[in-house]
Amino acid sequence: MPSGAVLAPGYPGCYLARLLSGEAMDSATHMLRTGRRGALFQLQMALRDLQNSFARIGLAWSLATHDVGSRYRGSVLGPFWITLSMGLMVLGIGFLYASLFNLALDQFLPYVALGIVFFGVMTGIINEGCDTFVHAASMLSQTSLPMFTFVWRVVFRNLINLAHHLVIVVGMLAFYGQWKVANVPLALLGIFLMLLNASWASLLAGIASARFRDIPQIVISVMQFAIFMTPVFWLPDRFGKHQVFLDFNPFYHLLQSVRAPLLGQTVSGHSYVVLVTMAVVGWLVTFLVFARTRRRIVHYL
Repeated sequence: MPSGAVLAPGYPGCYLARLLSGEAMDSATHMLRTGRRGALFQLQMALRDLQNSFARIGLAWSLATHDVGSRYRGSVLGPFWITLSMGLMVLGIGFLYASLFNLALDQFLPYVALGIVFFGVMTGIINEGCDTFVHAASMLSQTSLPMFTFVWRVVFRNLINLAHHLVIVVGMLAFYGQWKVANVPLALLGIFLMLLNASWASLLAGIASARFRDIPQIVISVMQFAIFMTPVFWLPDRFGKHQVFLDFNPFYHLLQSVRAPLLGQTVSGHSYVVLVTMAVVGWLVTFLVFARTRRRIVHYL
């Protein structure tokens, strides 16, 4: 075992290095020289945390794969149980709504499948983001790992789940011949923008939840409300004269950027402007909040 490293319980073969020297010495030196930690220093430490998390991105992936593996240890289907449940939900809602509203099943079922799968990814990242630091309390208190590592852990965990759920997406598109019109590169751009926005929302929820333990329930309630107000399993044109309000629904733009290309439809430039603006403003605000609260998160836990 390397000098100064600690073996994390439950993580066979994985060593979590104690990264105390660099950040701790910088912090101590600054305190001795100035007697306080200014806003600029806090931003520098937050940026260093982000940089260190990218340098150790493999650790976040290892933690995510361990989470998924330990959750389904001993299970026959493993994560595919969720995929099976989601597939049944797609079939149930698809057949029911298609019958009620006289919709063409070959068009509506892929639409519903894509909506449920990708909205589920957003929901998972944001909801699980509430526990980003709470579940990592022991590691945060015993090591000097970058806090952003645990943000990427949540994102990677949901990407692993998405990889399993792609069975539904590929199956629906192939069965109904949608691959002929699917624009996969544009859909990948949409997935990137979706992850970029869901990540800052996840981090912000994690910071707030570390301080206020009622936040997770509020976030879950908001996401449950959002799925019904977003065209996940209903068509936008069914919204009638109120369709204009969809422009103020960020989840609509996030979902549309992924689903529309896979169905051979175009994504409006307005949606891309909204998504890029959300990403820039969201990450800027969230990073400033993180820089301000980074030293206190462990004490909140």
